[in-house]
Amino acid sequence: MGSACVKVTKYFLFLFNLLFFILGAVILGFGVWILADRSSFISVLQTSSGGLKVVAYVFVSVGAVTMLMGFLGCLGTVREVRCLLGLYITFLLLIFVAQVTAGVLLYFNMGKVKQQMSDIVIQLIRDYRDNKDDSLQEAWDYVQAQVQCCGWQSSYNWTDNAELMNRTNVTFPCSCKKSQGDDNLLERKGFCEVPSNTSQSGNNPELWPVYTEGCMKKVQEWLQENLGVILGVCVGIAVIELLGVLLSVCLCRHIHSEDYSKVPKY
Repeated sequence: MGSACVKVTKYFLFLFNLLFFILGAVILGFGVWILADRSSFISVLQTSSGGLKVVAYVFVSVGAVTMLMGFLGCLGTVREVRCLLGLYITFLLLIFVAQVTAGVLLYFNMGKVKQQMSDIVIQLIRDYRDNKDDSLQEAWDYVQAQVQCCGWQSSYNWTDNAELMNRTNVTFPCSCKKSQGDDNLLERKGFCEVPSNTSQSGNNPELWPVYTEGCMKKVQEWLQENLGVILGVCVGIAVIELLGVLLSVCLCRHIHSEDYSKVPKY
Protein backbone atom coordinates (compact mmCIF):
# COMPACT_ATOMS: atom_id res chain seq x y z
CA MET A 1 0.00 0.00 0.00
CA GLY A 2 2.85 2.36 0.88
CA SER A 3 4.65 1.60 -2.38
CA ALA A 4 1.49 2.33 -4.36
CA CYS A 5 1.09 5.69 -2.59
CA VAL A 6 4.70 6.62 -3.40
CA LYS A 7 4.16 5.78 -7.08
CA VAL A 8 0.97 7.85 -7.23
CA THR A 9 2.78 10.74 -5.53
CA LYS A 10 5.62 10.47 -8.04
CA TYR A 11 3.25 10.56 -11.00
CA PHE A 12 1.35 13.56 -9.68
CA LEU A 13 4.55 15.38 -8.77
CA PHE A 14 6.05 14.71 -12.21
CA LEU A 15 2.94 16.10 -13.93
CA PHE A 16 2.96 19.07 -11.58
CA ASN A 17 6.58 19.86 -12.40
CA LEU A 18 5.94 19.48 -16.10
CA LEU A 19 3.14 22.04 -15.80
CA PHE A 20 5.43 24.19 -13.69
CA PHE A 21 8.07 24.08 -16.43
CA ILE A 22 5.46 25.21 -18.97
CA LEU A 23 4.31 27.96 -16.59
CA GLY A 24 7.90 29.20 -16.37
CA ALA A 25 8.09 29.33 -20.15
CA VAL A 26 4.87 31.39 -20.23
CA ILE A 27 6.20 33.85 -17.61
CA LEU A 28 9.49 34.14 -19.49
CA GLY A 29 7.63 34.78 -22.74
CA PHE A 30 5.46 37.43 -21.07
CA GLY A 31 8.55 39.29 -19.84
CA VAL A 32 10.14 39.17 -23.29
CA TRP A 33 6.87 40.43 -24.81
CA ILE A 34 6.84 43.46 -22.48
CA LEU A 35 10.37 44.33 -23.55
CA ALA A 36 9.76 43.75 -27.28
CA ASP A 37 6.20 45.05 -27.74
CA ARG A 38 5.90 48.25 -29.80
CA SER A 39 2.19 48.50 -30.62
CA SER A 40 0.22 48.67 -27.38
CA PHE A 41 -0.19 50.58 -24.12
CA ILE A 42 2.53 48.37 -22.61
CA SER A 43 5.00 49.98 -25.03
CA VAL A 44 4.00 53.45 -23.85
CA LEU A 45 4.65 52.53 -20.22
CA GLN A 46 7.84 50.53 -20.66
CA THR A 47 9.43 53.21 -22.86
CA SER A 48 8.66 56.01 -20.43
CA SER A 49 8.93 54.18 -17.13
CA GLY A 50 12.03 52.43 -15.87
CA GLY A 51 9.86 50.67 -13.29
CA LEU A 52 8.02 48.62 -15.89
CA LYS A 53 11.32 47.59 -17.47
CA VAL A 54 12.43 46.32 -14.08
CA VAL A 55 9.17 44.36 -13.82
CA ALA A 56 9.80 42.89 -17.26
CA TYR A 57 13.30 41.76 -16.26
CA VAL A 58 11.84 40.28 -13.07
CA PHE A 59 9.37 38.28 -15.18
CA VAL A 60 12.21 37.03 -17.39
CA SER A 61 14.27 36.04 -14.34
CA VAL A 62 11.37 34.38 -12.52
CA GLY A 63 10.37 32.54 -15.69
CA ALA A 64 13.89 31.20 -16.21
CA VAL A 65 14.19 30.14 -12.55
CA THR A 66 10.74 28.51 -12.68
CA MET A 67 11.73 26.50 -15.76
CA LEU A 68 14.92 25.40 -13.98
CA MET A 69 12.89 24.43 -10.92
CA GLY A 70 10.48 22.42 -13.03
CA PHE A 71 13.41 20.56 -14.55
CA LEU A 72 14.99 19.89 -11.14
CA GLY A 73 11.63 18.74 -9.77
CA CYS A 74 11.07 16.32 -12.67
CA LEU A 75 14.60 14.95 -12.37
CA GLY A 76 14.44 14.60 -8.61
CA THR A 77 11.04 12.91 -8.80
CA VAL A 78 11.95 10.39 -11.48
CA ARG A 79 15.37 9.57 -10.01
CA GLU A 80 14.25 9.87 -6.37
CA VAL A 81 17.13 12.16 -5.37
CA ARG A 82 16.41 13.89 -2.07
CA CYS A 83 18.97 16.68 -2.53
CA LEU A 84 17.34 17.77 -5.80
CA LEU A 85 13.89 17.62 -4.21
CA GLY A 86 15.15 19.61 -1.23
CA LEU A 87 16.65 22.25 -3.55
CA TYR A 88 13.39 22.30 -5.48
CA ILE A 89 11.31 22.81 -2.31
CA THR A 90 13.60 25.64 -1.17
CA PHE A 91 13.34 27.49 -4.48
CA LEU A 92 9.57 27.00 -4.59
CA LEU A 93 9.10 28.45 -1.11
CA LEU A 94 11.35 31.41 -1.94
CA ILE A 95 9.34 32.18 -5.08
CA PHE A 96 6.08 31.87 -3.14
CA VAL A 97 7.32 34.35 -0.51
CA ALA A 98 8.56 36.71 -3.26
CA GLN A 99 5.18 36.60 -4.99
CA VAL A 100 3.29 37.38 -1.79
CA THR A 101 5.71 40.24 -1.01
CA ALA A 102 5.38 41.68 -4.53
CA GLY A 103 1.58 41.50 -4.32
CA VAL A 104 1.52 43.31 -0.97
CA LEU A 105 3.90 46.03 -2.22
CA LEU A 106 1.86 46.52 -5.39
CA TYR A 107 -1.36 46.78 -3.40
CA PHE A 108 -0.02 49.45 -1.03
CA ASN A 109 1.65 51.40 -3.87
CA MET A 110 -1.28 51.30 -6.29
CA GLY A 111 -1.87 55.03 -5.87
CA LYS A 112 1.70 55.83 -6.88
CA VAL A 113 1.46 53.51 -9.89
CA LYS A 114 -1.72 55.25 -11.09
CA GLN A 115 -0.17 58.68 -10.63
CA GLN A 116 2.98 57.68 -12.50
CA MET A 117 0.91 56.27 -15.35
CA SER A 118 -1.12 59.49 -15.54
CA ASP A 119 2.02 61.68 -15.59
CA ILE A 120 3.60 59.58 -18.35
CA VAL A 121 0.60 59.78 -20.69
CA ILE A 122 -0.12 63.47 -20.09
CA GLN A 123 3.53 64.36 -20.78
CA LEU A 124 3.45 62.22 -23.93
CA ILE A 125 0.36 64.08 -25.20
CA ARG A 126 1.91 67.46 -24.40
CA ASP A 127 5.14 66.63 -26.29
CA TYR A 128 3.45 64.90 -29.25
CA ARG A 129 4.70 66.15 -32.64
CA ASP A 130 3.15 65.68 -36.08
CA ASN A 131 5.13 63.68 -38.68
CA LYS A 132 7.65 62.59 -36.07
CA ASP A 133 9.00 59.06 -36.39
CA ASP A 134 8.78 57.93 -32.79
CA SER A 135 7.84 54.46 -31.54
CA LEU A 136 6.30 55.86 -28.34
CA GLN A 137 3.97 58.17 -30.26
CA GLU A 138 3.01 55.36 -32.62
CA ALA A 139 2.19 53.10 -29.67
CA TRP A 140 -0.08 55.74 -28.13
CA ASP A 141 -1.80 56.33 -31.49
CA TYR A 142 -2.47 52.61 -31.72
CA VAL A 143 -3.90 52.54 -28.18
CA GLN A 144 -6.31 55.43 -28.83
CA ALA A 145 -7.50 53.95 -32.14
CA GLN A 146 -7.85 50.42 -30.78
CA VAL A 147 -9.52 51.27 -27.46
CA GLN A 148 -11.58 54.09 -29.08
CA CYS A 149 -10.62 56.76 -26.58
CA CYS A 150 -8.88 60.14 -26.71
CA GLY A 151 -6.49 61.71 -24.23
CA TRP A 152 -6.12 60.47 -20.67
CA GLN A 153 -8.96 62.03 -18.66
CA SER A 154 -10.71 63.27 -21.82
CA SER A 155 -10.03 64.54 -25.33
CA TYR A 156 -9.36 67.99 -23.85
CA ASN A 157 -5.97 66.76 -22.66
CA TRP A 158 -4.86 67.39 -26.25
CA THR A 159 -5.45 71.12 -25.80
CA ASP A 160 -2.18 71.15 -23.83
CA ASN A 161 -0.31 70.34 -27.04
CA ALA A 162 1.04 73.67 -28.32
CA GLU A 163 1.69 72.51 -31.89
CA LEU A 164 -1.86 71.23 -32.27
CA MET A 165 -3.58 74.28 -30.77
CA ASN A 166 -1.49 76.72 -32.86
CA ARG A 167 -3.08 75.38 -36.08
CA THR A 168 -5.32 77.94 -37.77
CA ASN A 169 -7.70 75.27 -39.11
CA VAL A 170 -9.67 72.75 -37.08
CA THR A 171 -7.09 70.01 -36.51
CA PHE A 172 -7.28 66.94 -34.29
CA PRO A 173 -5.26 63.76 -33.46
CA CYS A 174 -5.94 61.27 -36.28
CA SER A 175 -5.93 58.30 -33.89
CA CYS A 176 -8.85 59.84 -31.96
CA LYS A 177 -11.14 60.04 -34.98
CA LYS A 178 -14.43 58.20 -34.67
CA SER A 179 -14.17 55.19 -36.93
CA GLN A 180 -17.05 53.88 -39.01
CA GLY A 181 -15.27 50.91 -40.60
CA ASP A 182 -12.26 48.62 -40.40
CA ASP A 183 -9.47 51.19 -40.70
CA ASN A 184 -5.84 50.26 -40.43
CA LEU A 185 -5.09 51.28 -36.85
CA LEU A 186 -1.33 51.49 -37.46
CA GLU A 187 -1.83 54.16 -40.15
CA ARG A 188 -3.89 56.48 -37.96
CA LYS A 189 -1.21 58.78 -36.60
CA GLY A 190 -0.25 62.44 -36.58
CA PHE A 191 -2.69 65.34 -36.93
CA CYS A 192 -5.64 65.57 -39.34
CA GLU A 193 -7.50 68.65 -40.57
CA VAL A 194 -11.26 68.94 -40.88
CA PRO A 195 -12.17 70.00 -44.46
CA SER A 196 -13.93 73.36 -44.39
CA ASN A 197 -14.92 75.99 -46.94
CA THR A 198 -14.99 78.77 -44.39
CA SER A 199 -12.05 80.40 -42.71
CA GLN A 200 -11.45 79.43 -39.10
CA SER A 201 -10.31 81.79 -36.39
CA GLY A 202 -8.46 79.01 -34.63
CA ASN A 203 -8.45 75.36 -33.69
CA ASN A 204 -11.67 74.74 -31.78
CA PRO A 205 -11.71 71.38 -29.92
CA GLU A 206 -15.52 71.51 -29.86
CA LEU A 207 -15.46 70.78 -33.61
CA TRP A 208 -13.15 67.77 -33.43
CA PRO A 209 -14.79 64.56 -34.77
CA VAL A 210 -13.17 62.46 -32.06
CA TYR A 211 -14.02 60.21 -29.14
CA THR A 212 -14.53 62.35 -26.06
CA GLU A 213 -13.98 59.62 -23.46
CA GLY A 214 -10.47 59.42 -22.01
CA CYS A 215 -8.35 56.29 -22.03
CA MET A 216 -7.99 56.30 -18.23
CA LYS A 217 -11.62 55.26 -17.79
CA LYS A 218 -11.24 52.54 -20.42
CA VAL A 219 -8.17 51.12 -18.67
CA GLN A 220 -9.93 51.16 -15.29
CA GLU A 221 -12.99 49.43 -16.77
CA TRP A 222 -10.76 46.73 -18.26
CA LEU A 223 -9.04 46.17 -14.91
CA GLN A 224 -12.37 45.93 -13.07
CA GLU A 225 -13.77 43.49 -15.64
CA ASN A 226 -10.70 41.26 -15.47
CA LEU A 227 -9.79 41.67 -11.79
CA GLY A 228 -11.53 38.43 -10.86
CA VAL A 229 -9.62 36.53 -13.54
CA ILE A 230 -6.30 38.07 -12.48
CA LEU A 231 -6.90 37.25 -8.79
CA GLY A 232 -8.05 33.74 -9.72
CA VAL A 233 -4.89 33.08 -11.70
CA CYS A 234 -2.69 34.38 -8.85
CA VAL A 235 -4.49 32.27 -6.25
CA GLY A 236 -4.36 29.24 -8.55
CA ILE A 237 -0.59 29.59 -9.01
CA ALA A 238 -0.12 29.92 -5.24
CA VAL A 239 -2.20 26.78 -4.59
CA ILE A 240 -0.24 24.83 -7.21
CA GLU A 241 3.04 25.93 -5.64
CA LEU A 242 1.93 24.86 -2.15
CA LEU A 243 0.68 21.56 -3.56
CA GLY A 244 4.08 21.01 -5.15
CA VAL A 245 5.80 21.64 -1.82
CA LEU A 246 3.45 19.20 -0.05
CA LEU A 247 3.95 16.43 -2.63
CA SER A 248 7.73 16.93 -2.61
CA VAL A 249 7.89 16.71 1.18
CA CYS A 250 5.79 13.52 1.12
CA LEU A 251 8.08 11.96 -1.48
CA CYS A 252 11.20 12.96 0.44
CA ARG A 253 9.90 11.27 3.58
CA HIS A 254 9.51 7.98 1.67
CA ILE A 255 13.02 8.09 0.15
CA HIS A 256 15.21 6.41 2.75
CA SER A 257 18.30 5.87 0.62
CA GLU A 258 19.65 7.52 -2.48
CA ASP A 259 21.52 6.04 -5.39
CA TYR A 260 23.34 8.93 -7.08
CA SER A 261 24.29 6.64 -9.96
CA LYS A 262 20.68 7.22 -11.11
CA VAL A 263 21.44 10.86 -11.80
CA PRO A 264 22.43 11.24 -15.48
CA LYS A 265 25.99 12.50 -16.06
CA TYR A 266 26.78 14.79 -18.99
